[in-house]
Amino acid sequence: MKVSDKKIVVIPTYNERENVTQMIQAVFKLPEDFHVLIVDDSSPDGTGTIVRELQKEYANQLFLEERKGKLGLGTAYVHGFHWALGNHYKYIFEMDCDFSHNPADLARLYAACKEEGYDVAVGSRYATGVNVVNWPMLRVLMSYYASAYVRLITGMTIRDTTAGFICYTDKVLNKILSEPPRFVGYAFQIEMKFRSWKYGFKIKEVPIIFTDRTKGESKMSGGIFKEAFFGVIEMKIRSWFKKWV
Repeated sequence: MKVSDKKIVVIPTYNERENVTQMIQAVFKLPEDFHVLIVDDSSPDGTGTIVRELQKEYANQLFLEERKGKLGLGTAYVHGFHWALGNHYKYIFEMDCDFSHNPADLARLYAACKEEGYDVAVGSRYATGVNVVNWPMLRVLMSYYASAYVRLITGMTIRDTTAGFICYTDKVLNKILSEPPRFVGYAFQIEMKFRSWKYGFKIKEVPIIFTDRTKGESKMSGGIFKEAFFGVIEMKIRSWFKKWV
């Protein structure tokens, strides 16, 4: 892999032993040369142990960062992003481990940045309507209208503001992580897009089909939605007092 083309998929895990092997294998079967970084929060189900065994098969392709305790999705991504930047990756992806994001779509996000010149590519559930499979209708409505609420408050035009399937170029992450994100749940995803947008980076939404997990347990909670609801207002107010250059 050329240095100018280095790409890595950052996947946070907590109790994902049912999915992690299949996900890693799926990424490495793709025609494009992706590396994978698993950021595991000391999963009690042995997810980290499984990854360490797989590292013997995928030397110099599969990497593992283990953290002590369940520290939150947002901090896991930030940890992984800094690791990737420190190891000189040009294209840095974030993706869930539960197959709600199709690994095959990594190539489409990559193409949006590499070939079309975008700085951020968002795998979007709502770019062309509602492309969600196996979610209860109430959850679909909550997610869809949450993004509408974010657009209303922030002024962003991104349809899927809480999406967690994204390709960032290194210059974006170097800029937006120059100060630590304030949020850790849904609001973290919104905050990263908001910062990218405010700094003027080129963002493209790539339509995807999102399929709810079939194995393992969801990490969603009411506190995550609460953080997002009030966090958006806080982000907007703070943005009035920051110079975006």
